[in-house]
Amino acid sequence: MASYDRIAKLSLDRGFYFPSSEIYSDSMAGFWEYGPNGNNLKNKFIELWRRELVRRDDMIEIDGSQIMSKNVFVASGHIDNFSDPVIVCSKCKSTLRADKFIFDKTRINVPEGASNNEVDEVLNQNNLKCPTCGSSFQPTERFNMMFKVGIGPRNEEAYLRPETCQAIFVDFKRIFKIMRGKLPFSIAQVGKSFRNEIAPRQSLLRLREFYQAEIEVFCNPNELDSLSKFDEIKDTILTINDGSEVFKLTAKEAIENKIIPNKLIAYYLSILNEFYEKTGIDMNQTRFRKLSDKEKAFYATIAFDFELKTSVGWLELVACNYRSNYDLDQHSKISKEKMEITDPVTNEKVLPHVFELSLGIDRSIYSVLESSFFDDHENDRVILKLKPYLAPILAGILPLVKKPELGDIAKNIYHDLKKDFDMYYDESGSIGRRYRRLEEIGVPFAITVDYDTLEDKTVTVRYRDTMQQKRIKMKDLKSFFVENKDP
Repeated sequence: MASYDRIAKLSLDRGFYFPSSEIYSDSMAGFWEYGPNGNNLKNKFIELWRRELVRRDDMIEIDGSQIMSKNVFVASGHIDNFSDPVIVCSKCKSTLRADKFIFDKTRINVPEGASNNEVDEVLNQNNLKCPTCGSSFQPTERFNMMFKVGIGPRNEEAYLRPETCQAIFVDFKRIFKIMRGKLPFSIAQVGKSFRNEIAPRQSLLRLREFYQAEIEVFCNPNELDSLSKFDEIKDTILTINDGSEVFKLTAKEAIENKIIPNKLIAYYLSILNEFYEKTGIDMNQTRFRKLSDKEKAFYATIAFDFELKTSVGWLELVACNYRSNYDLDQHSKISKEKMEITDPVTNEKVLPHVFELSLGIDRSIYSVLESSFFDDHENDRVILKLKPYLAPILAGILPLVKKPELGDIAKNIYHDLKKDFDMYYDESGSIGRRYRRLEEIGVPFAITVDYDTLEDKTVTVRYRDTMQQKRIKMKDLKSFFVENKDP
């Protein structure tokens, strides 16, 4: 497994991601930007998510506003509840996020629902002091992570969204009617969210501005075990940690053993699991961890976190929450708009419940990079073994040497293929050095134009992982890439 530092260096050197506004001394932590290779990888990851989840399940996708009125977040509970514990040094006034500081020093996980007094108790029991000056901390306080903004000349109060899903909830009734929906009815959204993290760190792992891909499944609470498509995934193997034991079993067995409460939740956990299998991460290092009552978000009645074991520990990639009817009920109360619908299947009036898959795109991108990083010591090279459909560039087009007769053919191939595929042309340096540059950014194929090409119109295709080579006709390159690109 590659270390976090190796991935960070590769990402900076090869244009995957880097700090925002890094040329300025007053640039702020928690804001990162995707370079050309990272942006291509991110876009292809999102397209895979759309293919394997959104289109597979006939979901509806929307694009909601990033700034929403105060009442939206009064209703959602974020104004009152969306906060983290903060500790301030009584002497030097250093400010820290309490739960992260405690974990770093003791490896003790402070539950999300822990009170300020409970946090203080952990600090005192472990005799934790300010890391800057060694003094004691003031009593724990709460810090709301919402970004407040003023709208218009009267500076009306609004907020940057801390999650993408609230637009889905407030738009639900209109979308359900327009699309002639029936339950379960799934709405998806990709976009940026904003959280004023106290101590953002480790680049993509904890950001103040970040990408989410969220799915909200609206369902009839009386029909959670009536899901006919459950049979499609009943044999999918899931790894589940229920807090006391780790189980590796099929979705069907998880239902029978009451480890997962119903077929609807089991179905969506399973298709999520199948999606991540296609990203190339090591599924043997993943788990669905069932959260305790103290760990769950304030709106969740049942919660599983999909996690991956990385070089920095277990990393949450997706929050899977059964939110019951909390959101629609709250928005109905505050807005005075009725959110009930008629279930066209059962013909009953119902306020739908919601099961959510809230995926962190940035963390997932980091996880894909770390999982794909490979040191080939035998051949003195570093490879990113990205899946071809995720690789930022599908193939490099390389003339063997810098000669006009080879360069002209290579450029013609490049211009022909780049209309349909992400291609890269490189004629600078030795052929070996060019192979290494491509391997470091995960390019799965290299196409070499050599002197034989002049005679027989064939090129050499070199495979990144094995370094094996084969000759194919130039006219067959498009069909070769079509066959080798998609999952």
